[in-house]
Amino acid sequence: MNAGCHPASRSHRIERLDALAPADARAVRALVADATAHDGHAPLNEHALLHLRHPEAGASKHLLGRDDDTGDELAGYLYLDVSRGGPVQAECVVAPAQRRQGWGRALVSTAVKMVAPRPVQLWSHGADAAADRLAESLGFRRVRELWQMRRDLRAELPTLGDVAGVRVRGFRPGVDEGPWLALNARAFAHHPEQGQMTRSDLDRRMSEPWFDPDGFFVAEREGELIGFHWTKIHGDPGDGSGHGHPVMGEVYVVGVDPAAQGAGLGRLLTLTGLHHLREKGLDCVLLFVEADNSTAIAVYRRLGFSHVATDALYRLDR
Repeated sequence: MNAGCHPASRSHRIERLDALAPADARAVRALVADATAHDGHAPLNEHALLHLRHPEAGASKHLLGRDDDTGDELAGYLYLDVSRGGPVQAECVVAPAQRRQGWGRALVSTAVKMVAPRPVQLWSHGADAAADRLAESLGFRRVRELWQMRRDLRAELPTLGDVAGVRVRGFRPGVDEGPWLALNARAFAHHPEQGQMTRSDLDRRMSEPWFDPDGFFVAEREGELIGFHWTKIHGDPGDGSGHGHPVMGEVYVVGVDPAAQGAGLGRLLTLTGLHHLREKGLDCVLLFVEADNSTAIAVYRRLGFSHVATDALYRLDR
């Protein structure tokens, strides 16, 4: 969520849509790219961006804020994920030139009323004081934080080493999808997003321009997958697609089967991915980790990562 919380000096025209027409989807992607370039980070999470490019009937709703004074320009956008039970997930972005004019408040307030009486959870990426004030003024409370951590890949990396009986290899499209989904579900059984990944979710990511099976590492023991490290290479900031000159790597997700934890496999897989990204010529790598996961944070700090930004999740209960 990127929005000022000042009241508007004009009325707000908000369209409520069950699906986006191609022209509207292009306008939203352009708005997201503009906000990303302005803020230095994407205003919507990957799940929302994927659903913009690969819509799924009945999975989401959309609010478009139109500015009549500037020729029907798209002033803001709010994405609602209604695909699962429990709280509705919301993501909001306001055009940089339209901030501090009440668009964030108008979009979020409309969404809250539209999905009543369901609880609403609202993400703010790169959370700042304005986002805090807006969320709190609408009755939301901060319930979760994600840290972004970064590391300079030009600094020395520890050597890889090995784990007895374990082989690390590349992901094989067309072969490993089923076993990987089962492993991912075990490794993230209690995670609110990663643990619920479906085959459709996986296929969407594998169809993205950034997907590279050579950067998707799996660990197997006696023919069974027991861990993985999926890396990602980001393109030019704001392009919204993964195209362009590679500028940064990501520890996209690391998972280890609970039965295989405690043997150093997570560290081995993390280092495998870091060495791969450095060999690709990248200077920097980022990752996201739950702010209250002190064990993981300690591991990442020992590997040279430091905290650079925070994403916040706000919740409104009825």
